[in-house]
Amino acid sequence: MLKMPMPSEANDFYRDHIALLVDSYENLLQRRFTENTDADTLGQKLFTAEFALLSHNTDPDPLFNYANQKAMDLFELSWDELIGMPSRLSVEPENHQARERLMAKVTATGFVENYTGIRVSKTGRRFRIDNAVIWNLYGRQGEYQGQAAYFSDWVYL
Repeated sequence: MLKMPMPSEANDFYRDHIALLVDSYENLLQRRFTENTDADTLGQKLFTAEFALLSHNTDPDPLFNYANQKAMDLFELSWDELIGMPSRLSVEPENHQARERLMAKVTATGFVENYTGIRVSKTGRRFRIDNAVIWNLYGRQGEYQGQAAYFSDWVYL
């Protein structure tokens, strides 16, 4: 289980991890993730954004290692509850195979755009995400470091 403090000024809002997410997105999709390129404020801006941003690591059963406030709100989980949670638990059990196929496709192709899927919060509240982008994360030396997801469209079911 991962234990990391919540993003804050004290940890620069995980500046290096945010750079990994943004750089990987821009390299794979060949477009800007955000207009704000100020590394000193980007982490805070993304943490408090009105869209959901999450990532998971490379464990065999990947664990969430980042979520912004909007993602925590949607999943009705605190930072301590979400970080270290297997990302497969963000979907209902009957949707695990579909999610595995999606993650395999992202691994193989680098990214998937316009993804739509059902997610479930801690309290069982279901919501559909639309137009999500999911992409692989690569370090500066090209080493695979996990996957990330961004979405700004959702509907409670």
